[in-house]
Amino acid sequence: MKHIVIFICIVILSPSLFGQTKMRTVEELTSDTSAWTLLQQEIAGAKNKVELLPVNVGQNKVAIYQTQVTTHSYMGAVVYFTGGILIDHGWIRILGSGNQKLNRSLPGWNKGKTFKEVGEKPNFLLIADDAVGGFFAINGGEFGQDLGQIYYLAPDQLKWEALNIGYSQFLSFCFAGNINQFYSNLRWKSWQQDLKKLSPDQVFSFYPFLWTVEGKSIEKASRKIVPVYEQYDFLTNSMKQLKQ
Repeated sequence: MKHIVIFICIVILSPSLFGQTKMRTVEELTSDTSAWTLLQQEIAGAKNKVELLPVNVGQNKVAIYQTQVTTHSYMGAVVYFTGGILIDHGWIRILGSGNQKLNRSLPGWNKGKTFKEVGEKPNFLLIADDAVGGFFAINGGEFGQDLGQIYYLAPDQLKWEALNIGYSQFLSFCFAGNINQFYSNLRWKSWQQDLKKLSPDQVFSFYPFLWTVEGKSIEKASRKIVPVYEQYDFLTNSMKQLKQ
């Protein structure tokens, strides 16, 4: 998997993301919505197809409270002001507060995977995934000392790879980056047509598995549509088994 070629800058994240001492109220978390204005400006200049999913009234408040990030941050703005964001006709799905089309909120998707109960400190946080069953996460200590950096669980590598960017830079890449280059080994000739059959809560599963020698050619691999949670469980269990 090729890494994103993008200018890297320092990202300052709310310390509450990876461990808070007291749960803040929705009012405290949403008192500064400046990041949403900046995010809208960036989306207006996007080169890639961006679809903002509308929020369900009330659901966004639950999601921002459970996530415990402020709307002064880009992550908080995405969670509070969107039901999620679909990139490149749904190839990449960025988690927000959930929507009928993308029936997963950021905290809801992470519960039971990266933390057991709301308010716990996660070692990493799943923030997006893609049509080929890859997952993006922000590091809270699970992957090393580079806290706040984005990692990608690539279906053709079966390991978490550092992208050397933070959350805001990840959004910038999704809006205006070279997605074709990033996924150069994970797109097949009919991917655009096949993508129309996929919901944002589903992914393509390949056989032979893409991380095997037999599965190195995605054109030759067979494809089937599976629920995204099934793919996540399969990849994480496969990594555990290979480490044994």
